[in-house]
Amino acid sequence: MILFVVGFTQAQKKVGGVTLPAAETFGEINVKLNGAGVREKLWIDLYAAGLYLEKPSKNAQEIVSADKPMSIKLHIVSKLISSDKMIDAVEEGFENATNGNTSAIDSRIKKFISFFNEEITKGDIFDITYQPGKGVVAYKNGKEKGTIEGMDFKKALFGIWLSNKPADDDLKDAMLGK
Repeated sequence: MILFVVGFTQAQKKVGGVTLPAAETFGEINVKLNGAGVREKLWIDLYAAGLYLEKPSKNAQEIVSADKPMSIKLHIVSKLISSDKMIDAVEEGFENATNGNTSAIDSRIKKFISFFNEEITKGDIFDITYQPGKGVVAYKNGKEKGTIEGMDFKKALFGIWLSNKPADDDLKDAMLGK
């Protein structure tokens, strides 16, 4: 019984009042939690986020550039997040992650942003996955929202959280397991 409890507590991570699973499966892709943290703004928790990789890594640049399966889970923990606020944050994130050089991926950014058009409420879960050979596949509450091709888009998207100018420095470190 003790071994079961110890194994179970190591299988998940609690952040921002929610529990993130230790592993995720998308199609035939299996990834494990690399690290997790909370996106804060003005001392308010907005969402819990977990980075899932095939193999643990603390190197943000290698992760962003890798053509390997990975995902980021966003669990909305605040009533303050709305569709409009999420869209604004994503647009700003792409600008920061690309140093303002978004012209080559503008149409794909618009498509990705459309995944946030419907109302966002506390408790919603977004899974942003990268599946080699397929592209970025996004899910909301387990329902597939769409697929966006291109390694350049994947790099910019994961750069929102892992670039030199991330959405939140503390969250980046937490996702990298630091």
